[in-house]
Amino acid sequence: MEIVQVYKCMCDMQRLRILNLLKDGPLCVCHLVEILDADQVKISKQLRYMKENGMVKAERFAQWMIYSLADPENPLLQDNLKCLQDSFGDHTAFASDMQKRAKLADRIKKETPDCACALEK
Repeated sequence: MEIVQVYKCMCDMQRLRILNLLKDGPLCVCHLVEILDADQVKISKQLRYMKENGMVKAERFAQWMIYSLADPENPLLQDNLKCLQDSFGDHTAFASDMQKRAKLADRIKKETPDCACALEK
């Protein structure tokens, strides 16, 4: 992962929100769509861009695509995600996204949707 790749992916608010959500573990595209309240095509387009730049990886689980950070231990990525967390005060969307993620995780535990077992990896 090179610095240019990281910053290419971090220069868009929606991609920043996706990276922030994925720092806590993998998510299905359907979960990202729900949390971000966005169109599936737009989310998939952003994920494809980040995958092409080496920021995320995808794994197919039945008909679902599960995305996670490609190299979550990379110091460059970690430092930039930490900086992102430090700026939460300026952008309430990040904190709201994480609250929605927590509620989604609770709901998944109760409902056990088919793609949930892929998130337990």
